[in-house]
Amino acid sequence: MATLLIIDDDNYVRDTLQDLFSGRHECHTADRAEQALEYLEFETYDVVLTDISMPGLGGLEVLRRITERHPTTPVIVISGQVDAHKDDLLALGAFDFFTKPFLLEEVEAAVERAIDYRNEMKAGPGTRQGGAPA
Repeated sequence: MATLLIIDDDNYVRDTLQDLFSGRHECHTADRAEQALEYLEFETYDVVLTDISMPGLGGLEVLRRITERHPTTPVIVISGQVDAHKDDLLALGAFDFFTKPFLLEEVEAAVERAIDYRNEMKAGPGTRQGGAPA
């Protein structure tokens, strides 16, 4: 069982993702980046899903801090902005990127790939086979 952190200021999106994953994984949720960053001070997550645009700090700050402090934690970015640049987010360290509305099956598959990646990273160098999926 993996531990996921789901960050989104939209209750519907946050609750939908929690419902999707809570049967198989432990899910923590935050409705703003500041709350999520507090959680990250005390908890280690296997995967983080974050909205990019939220009041206050946004998902880019969450992505930046996680890649600095928890570099083996995959971050999946979700955005309602059609002009968000997937390649830029991936270059900043995002594991994957989805635009709202998204297909639950695609996000679910990305989370499973991210969990596999995280488990390989935890196992240590020399144990990974292949590269991290885009």
